[in-house]
Amino acid sequence: MTDAAQQGPTAGITPHLVIPSRGGQAALEFYTRAFGAQVLDQKLAEDGERLMHAHLLINGASVMLHDEFPEYGHEADVVPRGVTLHLQVDDADEWWTRALLNAAIPVMPIADQFWGDRYGQLRDPFGHSWSIGSPIKA
Repeated sequence: MTDAAQQGPTAGITPHLVIPSRGGQAALEFYTRAFGAQVLDQKLAEDGERLMHAHLLINGASVMLHDEFPEYGHEADVVPRGVTLHLQVDDADEWWTRALLNAAIPVMPIADQFWGDRYGQLRDPFGHSWSIGSPIKA
């Protein structure tokens, strides 16, 4: 039996990403390299190929993800849009550089912003939008 804490959080709001084109395993690898994710749990579907469930810890917060499952009502060849996941971190430039070195695509270049953060936006290889920010260093 799997520890329920490893499967996912039991309260609050947790992003749950649908990964297109059977890219779930590649997404686990990307998020581990680019964002320092810890994979707390992962389960394959009955077909033994698609990722049915994964629970990650990124910067202290839970993110869950799975491959597309059109047979369960999910859109096939999903194109993520309309949501940006924000990472408030200790060093935005370090996180930004690590993400870009692992195939993230810059959307809004990282720069000092008027609200006091060093901030930028990027897209991961699976189409999900991320922002990275940290307070501007004195």
